[in-house]
Amino acid sequence: MKVTVVGAGAVGATCADNIARKELANELVLLDIKEGFAEGKAIDMMQTATLLGFDTKITGVTNDYSKTAGSNVVVITSGLPRKPGMTREELIGINAGIVKGVAENILKYSPEAIIIVISNPMDTMTYLALKSLGLPKNRIIGMGGTLDSSRFKFYLSKALDCNPSDLQGFVIGGHGDTTMIPLTRLATYQSLPVSNLLDKATLDKVAADTMVGGATLTGLIGTSAWYAPGAAGAALVEAILRDEKKLFTCCVSLEGEYGQQDICLGVPVIIGRNGWEKIIDFNLTDDEQTAFNKSADAVRNMNSVLADMKLV
Repeated sequence: MKVTVVGAGAVGATCADNIARKELANELVLLDIKEGFAEGKAIDMMQTATLLGFDTKITGVTNDYSKTAGSNVVVITSGLPRKPGMTREELIGINAGIVKGVAENILKYSPEAIIIVISNPMDTMTYLALKSLGLPKNRIIGMGGTLDSSRFKFYLSKALDCNPSDLQGFVIGGHGDTTMIPLTRLATYQSLPVSNLLDKATLDKVAADTMVGGATLTGLIGTSAWYAPGAAGAALVEAILRDEKKLFTCCVSLEGEYGQQDICLGVPVIIGRNGWEKIIDFNLTDDEQTAFNKSADAVRNMNSVLADMKLV
């Protein structure tokens, strides 16, 4: 198995490190446009191999897509963070050009690859990849909901004073502070509804903390998070390469599911060797469906910038 991670920044490097440590692939390529950057990160990681006991071969390359040939899975993390004074349109325009160029170059050498999109704004970049590449929809996956759900379980575990691994919880909708929907109604602690253990005010706070989870970290450390986003990307790679049939929330193409059409949005899906293989219907309540529709409207508004720029 071969995996490529595009973008050797904090998220990409962390994702690559997780993939190598778990020995998910025989070969891992880390690619970046900055001269020597990916090469240096790859050498640094390879120098941990004897200490950590992994055999994955990590290669760093500068903008040489031929070295990515034959990749089974490609994770795209490249793009710029939003800077002070930058408009939404400017950010989308810059990152759309980057992501589209990356994806097109990847497919020249790995036409059968499954694409995992982490670049922001993630829902819009996933939609761009779907529309511009012409791949089967199951091979385009946006990571956002996987990360958001992990953050949801973290905040639930703090409220319950329990192990996060004993919790099930999902966040659907867009990957944004105002568009994600933590499904507190369906969250469980070892099969017991958490609503049996926490009052509404506490659950509302957990949901609110989850929604601003990324912004909270940006405020604390002065930049976007990288450990959890990188691990979320690696978890999806693992589910694909090991054909785990695991249930994650991912941003995928909707064609009538959850009442939405012509959009990529976070819903529960089964992840396996073919990419995302099945959308699971959580039978939302009227209030949850209303929130999901509002989330879709906001994401669709973001996507309209792509059309204005004639990128889709």
